[in-house]
Amino acid sequence: MRVLLTGSSGWLGRFLAPQLRAAGHTVVGLDVAAGAETQVLGSVVDRGLVERTFAAHGIEAVIHAGAVHKPDIARHPARHFVDVNVTGTLNLLEAAVAAGHDRFVMTSTTSLMISREIRAEAGRAAIWLDETSGPLAPRNIYGVTKLAAEGLCRIAREEQGLACLVLRTARFFPEEDDTDRRLSGENLKANEFLHRRLTVEDAARAHVLALERAPDLGFETLVIAAPTPFRRDEAEALHSDAAAVIRARFPDAEELYRRRGWRLPERIGRVYDAGRAARVLGFTAATDFAVVLRALREGTALPFAHDPAYTSPAAQLP
Repeated sequence: MRVLLTGSSGWLGRFLAPQLRAAGHTVVGLDVAAGAETQVLGSVVDRGLVERTFAAHGIEAVIHAGAVHKPDIARHPARHFVDVNVTGTLNLLEAAVAAGHDRFVMTSTTSLMISREIRAEAGRAAIWLDETSGPLAPRNIYGVTKLAAEGLCRIAREEQGLACLVLRTARFFPEEDDTDRRLSGENLKANEFLHRRLTVEDAARAHVLALERAPDLGFETLVIAAPTPFRRDEAEALHSDAAAVIRARFPDAEELYRRRGWRLPERIGRVYDAGRAARVLGFTAATDFAVVLRALREGTALPFAHDPAYTSPAAQLP
């Protein structure tokens, strides 16, 4: 298929485009910033550009990975989030329906599932988050607009019959966390594979699979994350003494961490459950916490990207 990939110059796009080509697809990248995987420069907000791109390239399917993200809150007003994340999504959906497409994949975020109360982690147990969690109360404009875009995908399925898969991806960015600096970046990312992270390669693979399965599934919203090793009946223990739970599951984890100067998490307040993606989509992330530990044990390269200096190409535009 000839696939329009939005956000093609971004972190996900640069990994997703090669995987799509390897699966036999022709990729047309659209982004506001230039990049090796981008053929069309411009914004999804420009409805005319979207329509011209569909016509000129014979687009047959869309993977909508382009968006303004949480770090952009410091750079852009709320209206820009609405324009790109909501209106831009609507432009693409309407163009896909007009072209007679049978599939549409949108990159969403687990961030929209995190209310201020959940983020505070003030309860006595870790909160399990999956596709049934709610009511949803996103804590910032990024989450609000991505939730609205998910709703547009649902309506496109219900009213126009366009098969839409929405992938709520966990963290896969390479830069430092902008809210938690208590641990080194690599240590924090390694810990997050226990409950709220995946690699960008796995995120890309989930999108390729979603593109293939969308017509069969119709509409689905799926959490995409590394499989957690924890059970729901361990929620209280994870909140009170996560390190003890981890040691019981991975006896050499603490020693492996000590050799690197890392620390296990003392408390885990929320866990993303990607079990439905495994059952419905047939997707399970290849890299999980056990793979991270194996790299530490064998002294090989860490199986995830860490780049404190990374900024998205779009953020570098004047």
